[in-house]
Amino acid sequence: MADRGGRGGGGCCPPLDLMRSEPMHLVQIIIPMESAHLTVSYLGDIGLVQFKDLNADKSPFQRTYANQIKRCGEMARKLRFFREQMLKASISPSTTPMTRNNIDFDDLEIKLGELETELVEVNANSEKLQRTYNELLEYKLVLHKAGEFFHSARNDAAAQHRETEARQVGDASLDSPLLLEQEMQTDPSKQIKLGFISGLVPKEKSMAFERILFRATRGNLFLKQVPIDDPVNDPVSGEKIAKNVFVIFYSGERAKTKILKICEAFGANRYPFMDDVGKQLQMIDEVSAKIQELKTTIDVGLLHRDNLLKNIGYQFELWYHLVRKEKSVYHTLNMLSLDVTKKCLVAEGWSPVFAANQIQDVLQRATFDSKSQVGSIFQVLHTQESPPTYFRTNKFTSAFQEIVDAYGVAKYQEANPGVYSIITFPFLFAVMFGDWGHGLCLLAVTLFLIFREKKLSSQKLGDIMEMVFGGRYLILMMAIFSIYTGLIYNEFFSVPFEIFGPSAYACRDASCRDATIDGLIKVRRTYPFGLDPTWHGSRSELPFLNSLKMKMSILLGVAQMNLGIVMSYFNGIFFRNALNIWFQFIPQLIFLNSLFGYLSLLIIVKWCTGATADLYHVMIYMFLSPTDDLGENQLFPGQKTLQLVLLLLAFISVPWMLLPKPFLLKKQYEQRHQGQAYARLQTTDNGSLEEQDHDSHHHGEFEFSEVFVHQLIHTIEFVLGAVSNTASYLRLWALSLAHSELSSVFYDKVLLLAWGFNNIIILIIGLIVFIFATVGVLLVMETLSAFLHALRLHWVEFMNKFYEGDGYKFSPFSFALLAEEDE
Repeated sequence: MADRGGRGGGGCCPPLDLMRSEPMHLVQIIIPMESAHLTVSYLGDIGLVQFKDLNADKSPFQRTYANQIKRCGEMARKLRFFREQMLKASISPSTTPMTRNNIDFDDLEIKLGELETELVEVNANSEKLQRTYNELLEYKLVLHKAGEFFHSARNDAAAQHRETEARQVGDASLDSPLLLEQEMQTDPSKQIKLGFISGLVPKEKSMAFERILFRATRGNLFLKQVPIDDPVNDPVSGEKIAKNVFVIFYSGERAKTKILKICEAFGANRYPFMDDVGKQLQMIDEVSAKIQELKTTIDVGLLHRDNLLKNIGYQFELWYHLVRKEKSVYHTLNMLSLDVTKKCLVAEGWSPVFAANQIQDVLQRATFDSKSQVGSIFQVLHTQESPPTYFRTNKFTSAFQEIVDAYGVAKYQEANPGVYSIITFPFLFAVMFGDWGHGLCLLAVTLFLIFREKKLSSQKLGDIMEMVFGGRYLILMMAIFSIYTGLIYNEFFSVPFEIFGPSAYACRDASCRDATIDGLIKVRRTYPFGLDPTWHGSRSELPFLNSLKMKMSILLGVAQMNLGIVMSYFNGIFFRNALNIWFQFIPQLIFLNSLFGYLSLLIIVKWCTGATADLYHVMIYMFLSPTDDLGENQLFPGQKTLQLVLLLLAFISVPWMLLPKPFLLKKQYEQRHQGQAYARLQTTDNGSLEEQDHDSHHHGEFEFSEVFVHQLIHTIEFVLGAVSNTASYLRLWALSLAHSELSSVFYDKVLLLAWGFNNIIILIIGLIVFIFATVGVLLVMETLSAFLHALRLHWVEFMNKFYEGDGYKFSPFSFALLAEEDE
């Protein structure tokens, strides 16, 4: 539980507090009805009780407080509506902490209902006015564009008429056709009158609109479209849409009906238009006046709505948290058993042992504040159920505990790998990331997050940044250990420095080169800390640094795997499981150290003596020819005899792990069912029995074949895993070399290459490329890569030796957790 609870409760130093989960007990609380709500609310303030659902057989609608939860849900819906409206209006809820001022829940429900009704009414009126306003704007555009079209058409017609009359007077003769004269003398009553429809259509639909009209009327119409310069607000959707003004001339009612249906299908808004110029001008003036009047009315309505939302925003957070708390209280009350005859509620739940006095104080305070005549009863129940797991963490240890919990939550009182991860995780990361220049960069970023944690913790940082901020102390440890291993490797952005004094070696003659160790002689005392700078640089291509990192990886891997096996021993002691101690811990420890522990010993002896023995040859022929003489590969007297003994122990440990445990479990089962071993069952704090073993038997018949196969699988898994896990730790060596080589490439091929041109522009470009490559590849990608590999080494190679992780986390009823969920 990150950053919650802090220290306290009579604990020891932090590692011991984290080693085992807090002692838990099952408690029963009998609460009078009149003080039930206040009691549960006070318990939510301290957050130290995980209530059990005593009404699991009832549906949510059959529970006692179903109506109250429904009311809270309705109030939460209204608050979500208010939040949506504030977001639309670009109004943020006030972040100023406000006092509760004893707000009555019923009064708040009435107030929220009134505010919702008023806001809905204001929005409905505003939407109606806005739609009318948008329609009038479109109507005004139609009047202008269509008026221009009619005016242009009249001018063209008048000009054409004058041109026709002039041509008739000038060209009159006996040969002139008589048809034109007949047309001019046609009876006006027999002329066909055309109707027209005007409006706006979305520009993107204008071409399809035109084609459908011509097909539907078989070309018996005239369509004129004029695009509008700027998009307009559509009255229906309210969105800005590019539109065209259209005028359609048609003949006949049948054609009109078709055109109207097509306009509706294409979302074309139609507006009336008169061909009389005087009426057009009058209509434009009227529409303009209405637009101005509506604009003023809409502005007043929006101002009223904004003031209403601002008033809501001042107390929105207070109301929101109050409703959430009330809903969570009623959800918890629904988990309690109702005793109708005694008019009280019975609660059961898990709580830490150290919190018993605090819970009783809260119960007394709730009884006093609610003025109840009867106090609540608190008592501890004895049970065989497995309690939840609760580790009291702080902002430093929470990130390490989250790494363990991501693998699996420890079962009650199981040894917690999180204690060792505080040191081992950042150290294994640093072995792969060792460079004190890169470590200083990580340290600078982490210190920035730590120094500004109060400000950053109250801000929304985004998913990735939120994870980085939550693990700031983990990254701090990773940075410190990276600086430490970087000093050991003597690498500062891949460049060695003589930090702790001059090199112990110097060139004997001119034949000495950087690429080899030939010609180097020791001229002063050994370099005091880390790798001698003379042995760095291009000499790192030689097996020296590779061998150092490879052997160090093996030593660290074997040490951590031994730690995992030792932790299984402590689990066996704690849970009183003698079979696991004798037939799991001891043979596993012997097998692992007979092979890889011996290899580690050889590495240390070779380092201390400076011998030239080939350890590959020693380990291979230890199996192939164990009786042969070691010759020049012998590191110490009696090595051959020791190898034979260790080889024999390794072979013996395999059947030791496989055979005895299934037969002993079978014997125990037979004795128990034959009445030969009646004894009082000893239980541990977590309710586990001495005889219980998850892989031995369950309720029902004992199946020897299943138990034997299960033990066989475990034995094979450990034997093969010991080899594969040791090889897996070589990733420490591989990633360390990869990190060093990448850093060296960026330094040599980018920065030094740019420096060699003696050009300031090229140097600046090279420096920028070097910085971006270092940050992007080495400080981001390589950090993530080393982190994931360290995570895998802990989950697979370390924790699987002893950690089951099949428990469940302590999840108390806590208002503080509700606030964390909101964030």
